[in-house]
Amino acid sequence: MQPDNFTNEFFGIGIQNGKTPENLGVLWRSAQNLGASFIFTIGNRYAKQASDTHNAVKSMPYYHYDTFEDFFKHLPKGVRIVGVELDDRAEMLETFHHPRRCVYLLGAEDNGLTNEAIAKSHFLIKFPSTLSLNVAVAGSIVLYDRTRVKPRS
Repeated sequence: MQPDNFTNEFFGIGIQNGKTPENLGVLWRSAQNLGASFIFTIGNRYAKQASDTHNAVKSMPYYHYDTFEDFFKHLPKGVRIVGVELDDRAEMLETFHHPRRCVYLLGAEDNGLTNEAIAKSHFLIKFPSTLSLNVAVAGSIVLYDRTRVKPRS
């Protein structure tokens, strides 16, 4: 019997137009430790980083998309985009019910997510912070929150 992909849980995490390669390695390490199914980049490419000490890119699927349109077109069926962005429309992470199947999308510290990525995100989440966080730290907090026992949407 085939598993029902609409009830099975999986998630990926990635960065759109990442600013520094060191942040990628740190985020990949957190992703591997906190149960991500895959990792990805949109725009700037991943390269082996000293900060990816567990070599997560060799341990889990890694995808690269040249553009947001390419990424959006290749989302797995039933996946929801959870954009992490300081935005008035964003829900606080503490009360957010993580989708069963989703991708967490982070932007670079200096520019955040593109307007297109914000508009096409199914959910936007944020932290109780007035300034942006380092992208690897922000992603790690989101992934940790997903491990907490909370309802799924």
